[in-house]
Amino acid sequence: MDVLEANPSARSISSAKAVRRHQAREAAYPRSGSRTRLEPVRWEGIGNSLSLSLSILNDPKRETSQQHFEKFQAESVLPRLKALCVRARQGKLDELDAKAEPLIQLGMELDADGRVTKNSYGVFDLSWQVPEHPEWAAQIQEEVDAARKKLEEAHGSKLRFLIWAGMGGSVEDKTTYFEAGLLKGGPRVYSLDSTDPAKLKAIIQDMQHRSGLLLPDVLRSTLVVGMAMGMTSYEPVMNLEKLSALFAKNGVESGTNFLYMTLPGSILDEFAGPKGYTRVALQADNDNTTAGRHSAPLTRGSLYPLALAGVDLRKWMDAAVLSDEEIGTAWKLAAFLHAQGETGHDKVTLLLPKSWTSAALWTKQDVEESLGKSEAVGIKVVIREKVRLRHYRKPLDGAQDRVFLAVQLKGEPNQEADSISSLRHARYPIAILTFPSQSMLSAYMQFMHYVVFGIAYLRQMNFVTQPGVELYKTIAAEVYAEAKEKGGTNKTAAWEALTAHRKRWKGCVSFGTPTDYANAIKELIPRRQVEYAELTFFGDLRYTDEGKAIRKLLDRAADLVFRSRLQMPVDIYEGPAMNHSYHEMIIGHGKCLSTVILSEKQAHFAAAAYEPDYHVAQFLATRMALERKGRHAIALVIKDLSEESLATLAEFFAEAAEQL
Repeated sequence: MDVLEANPSARSISSAKAVRRHQAREAAYPRSGSRTRLEPVRWEGIGNSLSLSLSILNDPKRETSQQHFEKFQAESVLPRLKALCVRARQGKLDELDAKAEPLIQLGMELDADGRVTKNSYGVFDLSWQVPEHPEWAAQIQEEVDAARKKLEEAHGSKLRFLIWAGMGGSVEDKTTYFEAGLLKGGPRVYSLDSTDPAKLKAIIQDMQHRSGLLLPDVLRSTLVVGMAMGMTSYEPVMNLEKLSALFAKNGVESGTNFLYMTLPGSILDEFAGPKGYTRVALQADNDNTTAGRHSAPLTRGSLYPLALAGVDLRKWMDAAVLSDEEIGTAWKLAAFLHAQGETGHDKVTLLLPKSWTSAALWTKQDVEESLGKSEAVGIKVVIREKVRLRHYRKPLDGAQDRVFLAVQLKGEPNQEADSISSLRHARYPIAILTFPSQSMLSAYMQFMHYVVFGIAYLRQMNFVTQPGVELYKTIAAEVYAEAKEKGGTNKTAAWEALTAHRKRWKGCVSFGTPTDYANAIKELIPRRQVEYAELTFFGDLRYTDEGKAIRKLLDRAADLVFRSRLQMPVDIYEGPAMNHSYHEMIIGHGKCLSTVILSEKQAHFAAAAYEPDYHVAQFLATRMALERKGRHAIALVIKDLSEESLATLAEFFAEAAEQL
């Protein structure tokens, strides 16, 4: 389905009441602004043909959106951005003046005196360098082939598995590629984005089951990559440490099996370097100018798994080189989303084509971690939600906060066609972005980076830092240090403060009664202190049977408690990966009710000497970080992950829903 045509007069209006309702809608959404078929973006010296089509419907702020968009050309943003990247690439950071060029404050890190300490505009500069370096694709393919050959010759075995240890943006693109089927031609890829021992244990067991090999032979067939684009990310260090010990315990030399990508001097570098593991430069230009969430689609961290799977890197990289017109289209969308956010329509409900559905979480992180820092104005990306009009407030309701972004591929049957049509006729603001047929996912990813930058420019917000994430990391380190000193997290002050005076409901759920939970929600809703919710389980939701079961349980709870009763969007994910994904929005912008869930009985992975203390410390630190920032957080501790306990937890949410 291509661009949708709006026809507000098509509906039959047969009653006086319906006529009045129609007139009220027309007053709120004038005919001239009900549909915007965007004309080709006319930049000076640029042709007018677009490969992307953007249509905006039901936009009462059309003129405001247009004014926002015109700023990009009037202020020569694209030429300035390209010139700034060239200067930074030449290593002239000390010559950059943040007062003279405001773009410096948006995409670079500065010290207290305003001096540039790190350039993070590589997310755009890499794509602009691709045409200048046609050798990059072959070079990276050769590197991957050499790593594979080195491993296979050292152990006399075939490369069968790839474990990618990272957090947030360092791993979510790999998960996206795997779920999209892009990695089928290579080793099976596992995303190790948690310090829950159950996740690594489940990964190892799945590898043994699929291969039919003994553990030593499985390890010989496994490539491990650790990636951390933050100086203080401890999770990949812990996972590499446990995997390294597992190799040693099974008599497998690991030197050829481990690679790592990180910043010089980071704690990952300090761990892996002395072990002799191979450090790989993140970028083909051998620089470090990309934040973790911006590593896709063009850094080695994003390209290595694709190369192992035989994806044509040249086509992939070329597809991420957008024309100036396409960049203009991204900024047109950014102007629309920013204008909607100014009116309170800041819950962007994302509808993706079937072949790109797996990119939903990646998109969410890219947007929220980049733009979630302001309490004044936010932007929430709502994903994996079935479109049900009854779950939304009416368009004329003052509390209606939804705006919809539908992405489609020309020629691909649109699984959301009926939903888009119903939203259009109901008069919800919606943008429809159509990519040409056979577009590669890399084009979408790069396009969204430009959208994020465009919103950041209009809001004058730095889109590369993540202060909210750093807060929880600091607290987790403190709790973990205390746990090691006292002999366990259950002996820390944080655990005692959490569990003091708590009673179990039906012997399984520690918090209070379902009525207490419902009452806590009721106190927040009327004052609009919360506008969305999250249900985050601290444990694996991907590989273990228990995790898959609790994921289904939380999906049902989200519908029962929040979507149907409160017409409120809900995030469902696992911690601590969530903390490196969209936690910035929860900490920075607020207006979220967080329900964080932990099983009191934790998994242990004896073969790797993997204990759950740091994982529990992260759960405690998340709650503490939220409370320190004045956010609303409820912690539920369940007895274990048995069928009985999960049934009790499901009953807890069902009864709370009845109270609402």
